[in-house]
Amino acid sequence: MRFDTYYRYDELTQFLQQWAEEYPNLCRLESIGQSYEGRDIWLLCLTNFESGPDTEKPAYWVDGNIHATEVSASTASLYLAHKLLTSYETDEKVRYALDSRAFYIVPRLNPDGAEWALADTPKFIRSSTRPYPRTDELDGLHEEDIDGNGRILQMRIKDPNGTWKLHPDDPRLMIPREADEPPGGDFYRLLPEGRIKNYDGVTIQMAPSLQGLDLNRQFPVFWEPNQSGAGHYPTSEPEARAAARFVADHPNITGATSYHTFSGVHLRPPTKGPDDTLPTPDLHTYKRLGEKGKELTGYPAVSVYHDFKYDPKEFIKGTFDDWMYEFVGVYAWTTEIWSIQTQAGIEDFKFIEWFRDHPLEDDIAIMKWNDEVLDGEGYVDWYEFEHPQLGTVELGGWDTFVTWRNPPYKLLEKEVAPLADFALYSCMVSPKLELHSLETTKTAESTYHIRAVYHNTGWLPTNVTKKALEQKVVRELEVDIDLPDGASLVTGKLKTKLGQLAGRDQKPSAPFWTNDATSDRAKVEWVIKAEAGSVVEITAVHPRAGTVRSSVTLK
Repeated sequence: MRFDTYYRYDELTQFLQQWAEEYPNLCRLESIGQSYEGRDIWLLCLTNFESGPDTEKPAYWVDGNIHATEVSASTASLYLAHKLLTSYETDEKVRYALDSRAFYIVPRLNPDGAEWALADTPKFIRSSTRPYPRTDELDGLHEEDIDGNGRILQMRIKDPNGTWKLHPDDPRLMIPREADEPPGGDFYRLLPEGRIKNYDGVTIQMAPSLQGLDLNRQFPVFWEPNQSGAGHYPTSEPEARAAARFVADHPNITGATSYHTFSGVHLRPPTKGPDDTLPTPDLHTYKRLGEKGKELTGYPAVSVYHDFKYDPKEFIKGTFDDWMYEFVGVYAWTTEIWSIQTQAGIEDFKFIEWFRDHPLEDDIAIMKWNDEVLDGEGYVDWYEFEHPQLGTVELGGWDTFVTWRNPPYKLLEKEVAPLADFALYSCMVSPKLELHSLETTKTAESTYHIRAVYHNTGWLPTNVTKKALEQKVVRELEVDIDLPDGASLVTGKLKTKLGQLAGRDQKPSAPFWTNDATSDRAKVEWVIKAEAGSVVEITAVHPRAGTVRSSVTLK
């Protein structure tokens, strides 16, 4: 597999099928549902099946490309899977991860929208290809590859009252007209490349997209019908429903990353309120995970509420990462891949506000980066085109699909490779149930005392978050003893509930101010009457920390 291109659905499917055939002990491919247009939504289950089934191990969820044009999110997911499969024999960390944990990877959650974006004649939409909220197309300008060259650029039209003018030092760049500049100058209107339905010869309005759904507003958390793209009800769309159903059916999922584009940032909850609305332990852990994410990838980690709002007075509703944290109770991230500003050396910019207002010097820096790194290929010089409704216009500007929205082909692998390291780390911090000790003592004829001690060797507690306990969405550790025929239980229970086991995430870093009590351990004891030579089966299960099976032969 090469990581300097974006694969269409059939090619992607072939790679996934080949991996499943080539690595049967590490990889299983399944469809978790079908898209609106009937394409399988593929999921890779990666683990060492010889060390146990995936459902009995802590697991990590990764998905990409829920938004149609964000195809580098698929690449990041594929790169992670490729790294895990091809490095198992040579990388000790990868080997331990697949021996002890599982990964559920959905490279392309929205195959229909991505297929439209990658078509020879592309069409860019937000998410699903299903018409919503209407089934008929309204009048106005519809974004489209009007000249059929495989790109969707911009149109510029001379207009004495236009908003834009040429940059005095670089006429390729369009800059805003000054607020006090009178009409009549060499000004332009800038519009997306496209066609106008029912043009009256005078007014141009942007038509709402016929495909107005946003699948990342579809999850059952803070959902409201007035949210743009929300759909008719939570998980009304098959793509979001497939993801939600799989997560609900797999309580062993301990964390999640959803790959998006763009901004070069790891986003975390809360979305609805400030940081102090989170339980203090969860906020502490989220920040520590974010620090590691920045160390591994270079991307900062920020709160959506504080640093990534589209409207300062509104919060985004129905997102996957919110649902995973607020209602599933695990740490979830939305990773926005790629930042052209960062590539150009622009620092400390505000992710959303930058597009509303930024220094002119930033545009110069970005164009300089394009000329020096991309050999000028990211920007298309303006050229005349006879538009069917507008007459002579100019087409050109940024080839946004592979400059702003996604990394250019030659920079793609370098951009996504570090993200795999953070996903691996995020999986490895999960709780892990293991047997600490198992002792059997004969106390009298045909009478035996059995003591089993279990401990959590993972960094996170078995409940993962405090939010999970608040929402009562995680069960405690349960230990079952299965007695042989003819045996009887003198003391103890057939099923013992042992609560949650702590991790190391809340331990202080100062060695002189610490409490290293064994809150990560729990024990259970039984006295049974049974014949010598009998075999007792003991099973410890925590839905998030895994399953441990043991057997004792009485002597």
